[in-house]
Amino acid sequence: MPTFTSPQIILIPKEINERALEFARMVTKTINYRDSNQVVKEKIRDDHFVSKLGEEAVRILFEGRQCLVEGPDYGVYEAKRKSWAADLRVNSLDVAVKTQRRSAANRYGLSWTFQDSPERRDPILNTPEAWVCLVVFEDLKTETECLVYPLRKIKQLIFEAPRLARLVGKKQAVYLETLIKNGVMEK
Repeated sequence: MPTFTSPQIILIPKEINERALEFARMVTKTINYRDSNQVVKEKIRDDHFVSKLGEEAVRILFEGRQCLVEGPDYGVYEAKRKSWAADLRVNSLDVAVKTQRRSAANRYGLSWTFQDSPERRDPILNTPEAWVCLVVFEDLKTETECLVYPLRKIKQLIFEAPRLARLVGKKQAVYLETLIKNGVMEK
């Protein structure tokens, strides 16, 4: 699969931005994140919007490299039909996508979180060979733009406790500064 070694800037077309926002509005009605202490509907909606933009950025990037990409999935499912399936399939390779807003990164450090609570644990954490693409949504810019970091396997990432105390015991975090310091990723 054609890959890359440095972060890539991807512009998101307006129609994709609008589709992601509409998806987030619809899916928020089906979500219950009380186990993560997340009950603020606007925050839940925004998380789904940002996640979908990241998935779209990765799709655009790999399609531009002549890869066959399946996804993102815009289906809105009832609770019992939701799954932990990969966000995308790139040339038959399952790829998870994690995205953070630049504005949040400026407050808390550039990081990506994975669900890890007694009630819900992201199965990818048990799959060291699984692929993940880390993305930054550049929400402080006028254009809808994402910065896509190169694919990494879960086993290459360095997991830490989140810096936000309310997320400790519910999520695991991957901080860019730690990855850079340990030679896993470049800035």
